[in-house]
Amino acid sequence: MSSTAMQARQEQPDDLAGPFGMWVFLASEVLFFGGLLLAYACGRSHWPAGFAAASRETHVVIGTVNTALLLTSSALVALAVACGESRDGRSRVPALLWGACVLGLAFLALKGVEYAKEFHGHLVPGASFRLQDEPGAQLFYVLYFLATGLHAVHLTIGIAILAVFAHGSRRLKGWAGPRRIEAAGLYWHFVDVVWIFLYPLIYLGGRSG
Repeated sequence: MSSTAMQARQEQPDDLAGPFGMWVFLASEVLFFGGLLLAYACGRSHWPAGFAAASRETHVVIGTVNTALLLTSSALVALAVACGESRDGRSRVPALLWGACVLGLAFLALKGVEYAKEFHGHLVPGASFRLQDEPGAQLFYVLYFLATGLHAVHLTIGIAILAVFAHGSRRLKGWAGPRRIEAAGLYWHFVDVVWIFLYPLIYLGGRSG
């Protein structure tokens, strides 16, 4: 009886502070990424041909594979949160979180390959930029590298967070409770949602129609 009451008292702060604090943080992140999306919309409205030409130079296969990786990782995190709610499923939580971490690392590896291709293809904004004759193309790639770079930073943080909770839940640490894993999952889903918005804007804008 006393152990059950103690466990309830330990989980109560998680119920209130964990997910709520994450929602507050994510609200500020929405405003941040929203500014980038607004800048993209303004640039595309002023230079539609240049943005379309630049978008056609992106590597849509890599972008599509990365989208599939993140969607799968989100499913694993959602399963981990659901398993954490049941006594019988808690043993599966570490493996599910580690699986999401592996998929996140695969995303970053493919993004690195993509950056290398763009560097060698002279698509990095600067004096040697290959699409100098396309007005707005260079701005597209400025926003591209800024948005995807910031996304990669957030994803790296998310991988570290999931790895910490995977380790903690495997060792049955008290701080790796279901509510805190849920808060970590909210962050991971947010990073994935950002990519869902970036994917069509970056890769499909110049290929549609």
